[in-house]
Amino acid sequence: MSKNFWQKTKKPILALAPMAGITDSAFRQICRMHGADITYSEMASVSALFYKPAKTLELVRFNAKERPYIVQLFGNNPEHFAVATRIITEKIKPDGIDINFGCPAKKVFKHGSGCALMPQIELAREIISAVCDNTNLPVSIKIRAGLKNFNAIEFIEKTKDLPYCAVMVHGRTYEGGFSGPVDWELISQIKKNIPEKIVLGNGGIISPEGALEVLQKYPNLDGLGIARGAWGKPYLFEQIKKMTAATENRSSTPISESNSDFPFSKIKKIMLAHAKLIYADKGEMGKLEIRKHLVWYIKGFPGAAELRQLLVRAESLAEIKEILK
Repeated sequence: MSKNFWQKTKKPILALAPMAGITDSAFRQICRMHGADITYSEMASVSALFYKPAKTLELVRFNAKERPYIVQLFGNNPEHFAVATRIITEKIKPDGIDINFGCPAKKVFKHGSGCALMPQIELAREIISAVCDNTNLPVSIKIRAGLKNFNAIEFIEKTKDLPYCAVMVHGRTYEGGFSGPVDWELISQIKKNIPEKIVLGNGGIISPEGALEVLQKYPNLDGLGIARGAWGKPYLFEQIKKMTAATENRSSTPISESNSDFPFSKIKKIMLAHAKLIYADKGEMGKLEIRKHLVWYIKGFPGAAELRQLLVRAESLAEIKEILK
């Protein structure tokens, strides 16, 4: 196994969780700049890599500034996983490979991938083995709390002998989607069952206070995966780190730095830096990609509605700059 960055990363580990259509190179870079310890690619289809790899290889290419960087694979065919793993290891050279057993999206689930694989233990084991046998990179998995009558603890129990080294557990069930309650007790129990593997909890972390509360209540966890909480707030990682450090230093008043510590002047600089990265990476396509992010950045600020109208029509970097002035 190659150098295992998981063991070297300072805890609590804060990872930018994989999100389809969101965690592209520009977003990963901006999150790394603002405190993310580890970044994941968008989900890459193993069947696409097996049959026509060009487009998917384009999707997962990355900048060295994003390291440690993990490519996440999804699908349901062990042979496709084996080939895709070799292609990613040789051509992309990331720091790790992740297998998606957690995606609840209808089109992924309907094809028997993502979360649909969790109760199919034999197939899941074949997939994990196919990936581990075809790379020298550390392998991780992403799962959900469960679905129907099947529970994540059972999944881990029946796969923990395999040589994957980290698990990100989304604490909601398949039925809970992205808004149900998050079962932190279950995530903590999984860590107790596999003390030798890294376990990150994921789901519903949208503020530094929320992150701190979880880390204090479940100190056995190795860290957190942050997803939607970073939409328009890539600086959330930095806020969590500052708050955790302040608490560890026993400062009598834990710092709360929601928007007070990030005034709009500071956020505008981050918005521009993000826009520059997207344009540099995607050229003209960048103008469509950056719009959703710009709208997320200004959410909740005075005058956001008018500003949004202008930003979604912006045609260039210069125009975005002018609007933000």
